[in-house]
Amino acid sequence: MREHRPVIALDFPSFEAVKEFLALFPEEENLYLKVGMELYYATGPEIVSYLKDLGHSVFLDLKLHDIPNTVKSAMKVLSRLGVDMTNVHAAGGVEMMKAAREGLGSQAKLIAVTQLTSTSEAQMQDFQNIQTSLQESVIHYAKKTDEAGLDGVVCSAQEVQVIKQATNPDFICLTPGIRPAGAAVGDQKRVMTPADAYQIGSDYIVVGRPITQAEDPVAAYHAIKDEWTQEWNKSTRLEK
Repeated sequence: MREHRPVIALDFPSFEAVKEFLALFPEEENLYLKVGMELYYATGPEIVSYLKDLGHSVFLDLKLHDIPNTVKSAMKVLSRLGVDMTNVHAAGGVEMMKAAREGLGSQAKLIAVTQLTSTSEAQMQDFQNIQTSLQESVIHYAKKTDEAGLDGVVCSAQEVQVIKQATNPDFICLTPGIRPAGAAVGDQKRVMTPADAYQIGSDYIVVGRPITQAEDPVAAYHAIKDEWTQEWNKSTRLEK
């Protein structure tokens, strides 16, 4: 099921910075927010409770990767926070991913990281010693994630179509590395615009700096949301 709201990456170092950023938005606007390592480690679980109390959806992006029992225990803790989505590294293996699913339960989406969008094929082959193409590695991880009973994967938008072909059409593809046309690429190697990500079949898109570092974050968010949903809105109007 596609999410019409772009997921905003709250890449801030403190609780206060988050409060200042969210204060820019109308109180009634329900956002989908990503809490990553920096913010979670700086603030603790209280940040998740705070965001949920405001009525927002939360993707807790901690990328768990450990022995199965440890991951299962950690997921039990995260399930009590009421997160809407969280993730693990697919490289942890099928047994670890199954343990994660068992620990989290079914009330939240559980997805896996295949290859980070900052990883190039040359880097993967050199540092990870995986001697296939980047796409083959991603597809392999996606198949194993599906086998483990998870809901989907984090992947580059360029890999969405082949992942859905290798798994199933309902397998979630959440894509970071989304940049509006003309925006700085930064440290991302595999990027795509919101409109292109929609056309290629992404289910969720994650956008950070183009919103959080914009002169007008609210306007930037709505511009990206409009670009992400323009074809969706067209098809909805046609159906009516």
